[in-house]
Amino acid sequence: MPGTAAAAPLAPVTMALRQLFGTDDVPGLARGLLVTDDAGWSPVTSLVDGTRLPELLAAAADQWGGTRHASAALAWKAYSYWAALPAVLGWASVRRVPLLVPADVLIHFADPRSLLTLGLRRSTAVAVLPGDPLALSGRPEVRVVAGDVELLAALRATLLDAHLAPVIAAIQAEVRIGTRTLLGSVAAGVAHAILSAADGLPGSSVATIDTLLQTLDLRDLVDLVPGPNGEPTVQRYTCCLAFTLPRPKTCAGCCLRRS
Repeated sequence: MPGTAAAAPLAPVTMALRQLFGTDDVPGLARGLLVTDDAGWSPVTSLVDGTRLPELLAAAADQWGGTRHASAALAWKAYSYWAALPAVLGWASVRRVPLLVPADVLIHFADPRSLLTLGLRRSTAVAVLPGDPLALSGRPEVRVVAGDVELLAALRATLLDAHLAPVIAAIQAEVRIGTRTLLGSVAAGVAHAILSAADGLPGSSVATIDTLLQTLDLRDLVDLVPGPNGEPTVQRYTCCLAFTLPRPKTCAGCCLRRS
C-alpha cells in the first residue's frame, strides 16, 4: 500500500471523488482529475487576466437566462465548487492537498453537461505531512510541510489567496457583485462537499467543515443546522441569486428560507 500511495500522488483524491459521485465520469472535472493532453484546455490564469472570463459569463447567461450579475454569481457558484473540491477532499480524506494555483488548474467549456470542466496538470504540486508515504518519494511535485497547521496554511494560500481571490477580482472587474456573496458560495460548496462525502471520510464531518471554513476565514457565511432527521444541513447567510432567475429557484439552505 505505501508503494501504491507513493506512486500515485492524487490516487486518494480521485478515490474520494469516485466514492462521492459513484463514477470517474463527473461533469465538471476531468476524468481521473489529471489532464493528460492539454489541447483545448486553458489555465485558470486565462480567467484571472480576463482572456476567457467573458466566455464563462456568457455560458452562464445562456444556461440560466438571468441578469448579468445573477448569472455571474451562479457561474461562480459552479466554478468555485469544482475548483475547491480536489483540495477539500484531499485534505479531508488523507491530509494530502493538491496546490491549486491558477497556472496548474486547467479549464474548458466543451462539455454540454456542465458549465465548465476543470482538471489539473500532471505536474501539479501536492502538499503532504512528514508521515505520508509520498514524503520520502523524492518526487519533484511533492511538498513536505512540517505539520497540520502548515498543511492547512498551504491549502488556504493556494486555493483561496492565489486562486479564488484573483478570479473573484476578475469577475468584479466585469460585473458589480459583492465579495461576501461570492465567498458565501465557496463556504456552502465546501460544507456540502464534506457532508456529501461524509461516509467515505474519517472523523466528524462537522469538525472537518469547521476546520476548513476557519482556515479559509469563511466560518461566518454558513451554519450547520439539523435537517428533517437530525442530520447536519447547510444554512447559508448569503444568497447565490438563483431566486432572481426567470424561473426562480431557492436552494434548500438559502437565506431566504430562514424564518
